[in-house]
Amino acid sequence: MQNIRVNTSKPYDVVIQRGALNDAGKYISEVTSSKRCVIITDDIVGRLYADTLGRSLTEYGIEYSTFVFPNGEASKNIHTLSDMYDHLCSFGLTRTDFVIALGGGVTGDMAGFAAGTFLRGIQYIQIPTTLLAQIDSSVGGKTAIDLTGGKNLVGVFKQPALVICDSDTLDTLTPEIFSDGMAEAVKYGMIRDNSLFELIASHDLDSIKEVIDEVVYRCIDIKRVVVENDEFDNGERMILNFGHTIGHAIEAHHNYTNYTHGQGVAAGMCYISRRFASEDVSNKLESCLNSYKLPITDDADISELLPYCSKDKKCQSENINFIVCEEIGSAQIRKCTMEEFCRLMEGKQ
Repeated sequence: MQNIRVNTSKPYDVVIQRGALNDAGKYISEVTSSKRCVIITDDIVGRLYADTLGRSLTEYGIEYSTFVFPNGEASKNIHTLSDMYDHLCSFGLTRTDFVIALGGGVTGDMAGFAAGTFLRGIQYIQIPTTLLAQIDSSVGGKTAIDLTGGKNLVGVFKQPALVICDSDTLDTLTPEIFSDGMAEAVKYGMIRDNSLFELIASHDLDSIKEVIDEVVYRCIDIKRVVVENDEFDNGERMILNFGHTIGHAIEAHHNYTNYTHGQGVAAGMCYISRRFASEDVSNKLESCLNSYKLPITDDADISELLPYCSKDKKCQSENINFIVCEEIGSAQIRKCTMEEFCRLMEGKQ
């Protein structure tokens, strides 16, 4: 077992262990005295893992109910959240009880948002079952839902009480969903760790599984450092958004259906790198992403994507913050007007 301590305003541990889901009740009982909770999961993950989690909770005397919603980004909205609140109410959850997010990034975002706002805040546990959620969204305390106007526009900072990463859950992912997570892993190498990037680039979608435990640990540890330095996203933490400005625009342009989050981030990193990095850096990035069957561009013209960027939460008044990696392993925060950003991305300097 590997353990990473995240020292935020409310410190917590990230447990990384194969088979950890079978012992979830034990780990959870060590961080909370409550004996009642609601498991929040989607219809796919629920069928795979809800019973295993439930048995472990029961073994440690924890009573639970399960809220299941349709899988996918399209469910990450105010309507699903409202149904979630109603379920928490009907189960009689109190301020001393907790919720468990069992699933990927969508589940973690919504369960965390519900926990941060229901009864003005209750505990929640993250049990991420996708690669993307394990290495990125489950750690750091960002929670949100989408609005018609854009992605993740309503949310709160809510740190989990515990994160349990069971690498065995990655074995049930489809190649597309596993690849989705690798986009974020590549991002971590690009922004902070050249050796991690080289490790990832030396493998492909099949062979990376031989070292996936190391990749998961190193990505989480990078995020730990960044989040500890800037918990509330006022400075350094912005570097975690490398590829996301254009990536979110691609997702929105395709109505969150044809592109996964990781695919959007992959293409978004390439768009930015072609404009602000050397040809060598850009080529290495694209070659690495190709190895994981991730897109390096989008069918839409950049002029069609840029209007979505003005609705991004990284905008401040008429300005926008965006991240560039001129070298692999080093990220810089850039700020300019939205008008100037559009000119730069369209090559009209």
